[in-house]
Amino acid sequence: MTTKTNLPSPESLSILFADDEKELQEIARLELPFYGHRVTVCPDGYTAVAALEKEQFDCLIVDLDMPGMNGIQVIERASVLSPATEAIVLTGKRSLETAVAALRFGVIDYLSKPCRFSELSELLQRVAQRRKLKQRTAELQRLERSKSSGTTQIIGESKAMQGIAKLVSRVAPTNSTVLIRGETGCGKELVARSVHEKSLRCDKPFIAINCGALPEHLIESELFGHVKGAFTGADVQRQGLFEAANGGTVFLDEIGELPLAMQAKLLRVLESGDLRRVGDNQIIHVDTRVVCATHRDLESMVESGSFREDLLFRINAFEIHVPPLRQRVEDVMSLAKYLYLRHHPEHASLESIFSPEAIELLLQHPWPGNVRELANVIEHATILCEYPPILPEHLPRHLVERKLRRDIKVATDQPAVQPLREMPKSLKELEVLAVQEAVQRHNGNKAAAAEELGISIKTLYNKLNSAEANIKRVA
Repeated sequence: MTTKTNLPSPESLSILFADDEKELQEIARLELPFYGHRVTVCPDGYTAVAALEKEQFDCLIVDLDMPGMNGIQVIERASVLSPATEAIVLTGKRSLETAVAALRFGVIDYLSKPCRFSELSELLQRVAQRRKLKQRTAELQRLERSKSSGTTQIIGESKAMQGIAKLVSRVAPTNSTVLIRGETGCGKELVARSVHEKSLRCDKPFIAINCGALPEHLIESELFGHVKGAFTGADVQRQGLFEAANGGTVFLDEIGELPLAMQAKLLRVLESGDLRRVGDNQIIHVDTRVVCATHRDLESMVESGSFREDLLFRINAFEIHVPPLRQRVEDVMSLAKYLYLRHHPEHASLESIFSPEAIELLLQHPWPGNVRELANVIEHATILCEYPPILPEHLPRHLVERKLRRDIKVATDQPAVQPLREMPKSLKELEVLAVQEAVQRHNGNKAAAAEELGISIKTLYNKLNSAEANIKRVA
């Protein structure tokens, strides 16, 4: 191996180097630390395995052709003792057999002797990149696990949302079917997830199904599954969502969109827990809790014959109503902050994320799309605003334009001139009125008012005093 001067690597690795050649051992001791790595050098395979039993390494660099315990055996032991350790092979016998044998244990690559140190340095950079990727993947998996283990928050300071949080806490530990009512976008699925996460089923699946988005001819297959050959295109047997959620919770969003035929089959499953896959005679029993949601008036649908009354009774064992956002304005800013911090959690310590002008716009908007619309507005703002506070120009144009239209309407609805008093009945009263209005126009400056009227200041005072005397006399 030949050495080559280079800059230290920004990614430091802990490396186990095993080779029976003393010259290579010495080069590894000198060169690898120069690149910022920490190295443990072993003269044979047995010493390398002993080191692996005591310590975890980021990378193993091993010669395949050592006497006693060869490189393949060291790699095999490393895969058990330190599965996260990446391996690089050095060999003087570049052959297909040794390559295949090494690759079976996840070796990144191998180098033929003599090799250049620059080649080894490039491989170590790949090891560092793979290590960072694995760490990032593990972090994402940890976050995903935390999301599914009870982190859903019901955001809101209003009495309505505090009441919903209490209802969720009461019904969640039971097995009761829950019906969540509310307008589109008001947060019904969040309430459903909260019910699941506070229940005894929280470690089992939560599967959400939008009944209105399922094609009618595929609804039964999606919910209950099918066997191979049940219909054209059913090439394999498929598990339904109720079966997939066994032990957990199924959330049937927009249940009012289910066709009548499917309502009858759903009712049977809710009452007995038994289902049949499409095309199958075998009964499958599932223990799946059902939470439903709708923005429709199901009672009116029962009257019109488009929704089964017995199904309504079955799903409405416990009801939660989520009010629209316009009826709980006090929740707008707490929701806005929460939604913003989902994009920028690093700004959690900031006191002023929104400017006063932006807050005014958000509070005055009627939010016809509810929380879903607010989430889109905040996402729009985070794209345009590099750093808080969020200003009106960072918000979607329709919020600002709506305020302008409202201000113009308020201005045009006001009378152009507010009458001061009854119309004068004589010339003398008309003169007094002209004097009073002139003084008002000049904010009480009587000299300026007299100059405008073309009279002396004394005459102006006389007319004002005369008006006051008349008022006292009437009183």
